[in-house]
Amino acid sequence: MTDLNAEHARRAIVEHTRRLAESATAAGPDAAVPTAPDWTIRDLVGHVGQTQHWVAEIIERRITDPTQLPTEMAALPADPREWQAWLSESAQRVASACSDDALDAPVFNAAGDERTGTRFWMFSMLNEAVVHGFDAAAAADRPVDIDAGIAAALISNHLAMLTSPTWEMRRPESAHALRGTGQTLQWLATDTMDGTGAWFVERRPDGATWKLGTQQADVTMTGPAGSLLLTLTRRLALTDHDATGISIDGDTGLAQHWLDHTAHVSG
Repeated sequence: MTDLNAEHARRAIVEHTRRLAESATAAGPDAAVPTAPDWTIRDLVGHVGQTQHWVAEIIERRITDPTQLPTEMAALPADPREWQAWLSESAQRVASACSDDALDAPVFNAAGDERTGTRFWMFSMLNEAVVHGFDAAAAADRPVDIDAGIAAALISNHLAMLTSPTWEMRRPESAHALRGTGQTLQWLATDTMDGTGAWFVERRPDGATWKLGTQQADVTMTGPAGSLLLTLTRRLALTDHDATGISIDGDTGLAQHWLDHTAHVSG
């Protein structure tokens, strides 16, 4: 997986949650979130803060049995003026829970892949802060800046989720739609530090697979890592070249099919 050290990831969770909170304040609690249909800013803030507290508890308690996962969620403060402090607390709590001592500790991994539970949750929480931070910024009509290295790590995390052992159990219709007969997709980042941010996807009869690197593909998407991430997470339209700066070489329909069938459950 694209490398991003734990300390960088922890700092980024806190920083992107701070930006999210600022955008939420600017937008107002009842503002619609254009990139997350049916959500208001109130819904978004509640989701992010509650999820961070929930995950922090899982790691703090070293929960390994999914039947023992927390059943109660933290309460969203009724007063929107308290939301920035509440989100700061939740972000700091989950970042602290993902301490170096916890990285390799036994913790439940909902993806069921080779990562330790804490590493899985850490990147999941970073994804929540970055992608939902973009949602909040869109609601407030504020600009967004996503570091290329962070975006690259989250693209790898995204593809790992879609091809994880538990994805088919949770999202069988998605997993089925991603099967194929050898169709291939390439995602190329133009702004990663070493210029080699590249992800190769193959749709096989037994399921989709991915790996880092470049190969000849049926369709290749090339552009800034942040734009690739926001396109993969369905926040930006693939063909909105002015917004994304992404160029497409090959079968655009194949790329759109992938995007149409890879939404995460939480939106």
